[in-house]
Amino acid sequence: MTSFSPLKMLPLLLPAAFLIIPIVLLIPKHRELMDSPYLYTFKTGFIGILLEALPFVLAGALLSSVIGVFVADETITRWVPRQALPALLFACLLGVIFPICECGMIPLVRRLLRKGMPLHVGIAFILAGPILNPIVFSATLTAFRSHPSLAYARMGLAFAVSLIIGLIVYATVKRSPLRLSMQRGDEELHHEALNGGKLAAVFTHAADDFFEMGKYLILGCLLTSLIQTFVVQSSLASIGGRPLGSYLFMMGFAFILSLCSTSDAFVASSFAHSFPSGSLLAFMVLGPMLDFKNAMMLMSLFKTRFALYLFFLIASTVFTGAILLSGWL
Repeated sequence: MTSFSPLKMLPLLLPAAFLIIPIVLLIPKHRELMDSPYLYTFKTGFIGILLEALPFVLAGALLSSVIGVFVADETITRWVPRQALPALLFACLLGVIFPICECGMIPLVRRLLRKGMPLHVGIAFILAGPILNPIVFSATLTAFRSHPSLAYARMGLAFAVSLIIGLIVYATVKRSPLRLSMQRGDEELHHEALNGGKLAAVFTHAADDFFEMGKYLILGCLLTSLIQTFVVQSSLASIGGRPLGSYLFMMGFAFILSLCSTSDAFVASSFAHSFPSGSLLAFMVLGPMLDFKNAMMLMSLFKTRFALYLFFLIASTVFTGAILLSGWL
């Protein structure tokens, strides 16, 4: 992996520079723009999502760099069972050991895939890890004190969806869907570890991973905040009142809001009196697996065709599972 250079940020800095010019010219003449409720909503949403996600991206980048420097390829392959089903069960339960939010999961899994982890195992880990951990379970149980079955249903559906999609990927994907830039080995990482010290190599490549994932995170947060600001909530709520519309609405809402898996249950609980329990379940399972900012980072990791295929599998499996479990809830 090449070291980070400020020149890599030019494609993002140049459009920002051109945007600053009309802003500077308009603000003195139209001071009311600064007091616009839309601007306030946008700023609040953007900063809130970004500050919520950045610590987990940094944690994932640090953990992935530690694995890259200190863990040999043979160790990764030795940990993962050879048969598909035991390997997927292993991946689904890794979240208990690595309770990382969805934002930090992608840089970690990217490193594991480059270390030799099978694709279907990595996909199952990406999907299950942000939900199947004690922190998220405790938060969900707290948010739904009067309806604890939703917390157990969330864990069960997340496990089932991760397992099913992992099996589908194992059966249908035979070629590596990683982008070419992600398929390079870790020779440079080990070379720097030998020459400059392992600790220096950890921080150097953690910075590379952080900036590489961070630019997609910022773009995802920007688009998410714009959608939250300008989408008319009342019109969407009327659609959500329909039988199946409530599921589609809550899944779309989860995609747009891009909440952390440790806090989305509290948002879902605010809809408990107006939406069916199955749609709340779909909201809490889809969001950590697939939201706007996460989709941007997945598109940077995988080729477009596979990423879209994965998005379809996630949405359809969560939708079907939530409807099937709605009778029990």
